[in-house]
Amino acid sequence: MLAELVRSAQPPTLLDVRWTLAKDGRAAYAAGHLPGAVFADLDEDLCGPPGAGGRHPLPEPAALEIALRGLGVRAGHPVVVYDAGGTNPTGAAARAWWTLRWAGIDDVRVLDGGYAAWLAAGLPTTTDPATPEVGDVTVRPGGMPVWTETEAADPGRVLLDARILPRYRGEIEPVDPVAGHIPGARSLPAAETVDEQGLLRPVEAPGGPVGAYCGSGVTAAQLVLALHEQGVPAALYVGSWSHWITDPDRPVAKGD
Repeated sequence: MLAELVRSAQPPTLLDVRWTLAKDGRAAYAAGHLPGAVFADLDEDLCGPPGAGGRHPLPEPAALEIALRGLGVRAGHPVVVYDAGGTNPTGAAARAWWTLRWAGIDDVRVLDGGYAAWLAAGLPTTTDPATPEVGDVTVRPGGMPVWTETEAADPGRVLLDARILPRYRGEIEPVDPVAGHIPGARSLPAAETVDEQGLLRPVEAPGGPVGAYCGSGVTAAQLVLALHEQGVPAALYVGSWSHWITDPDRPVAKGD
């Protein structure tokens, strides 16, 4: 379906959000991308600067509006985002989807399976960089639920941890200076949201108010997306672990 839309007279705005912790996706974009896709830098375009709010905090609405307009996002025009895909999702496309919806942009979709699925289907790619016309979107924050550390620590709520099990258990911590997890959080690694082809699959939806976190609020967006597709609204603790540990008085749990 997306292949037909890309070839249509009014294609959606396509954002390539390939990203990993080690590097952004500029080199991957230059090597090949969907026709008409614009590269969106997760760090610079869609998040605020790292600091007290965590490694990937919410952007200032005015800065986000400027970035989105530069990417060609238009009012009332559909947006499709994608990342590398695969069976170990980074959550980059999900975080882009979440950020745009938080910004009040409703018609945003994620390419299921990402770039890997597009290639597997034998669909065309290009190395020509896109030069979008400046968009006119207006950012109106509040379109998606956000949890602070207070809601995340509330024992009456369900908090899901999207990191891999060794990080959840506190056995390793390759990124942040403190290992462990938020007390009471349940482990649900983001990899469990996709099947062996990297396509989104249902996850067990907990009852009651539910939210998700990870290291910095990127991978956790994958859980929010998976639950959203099942009709379950979930909040994102944007600051996540990288924000939680900025206060040494906050408790840290380890093990299962």
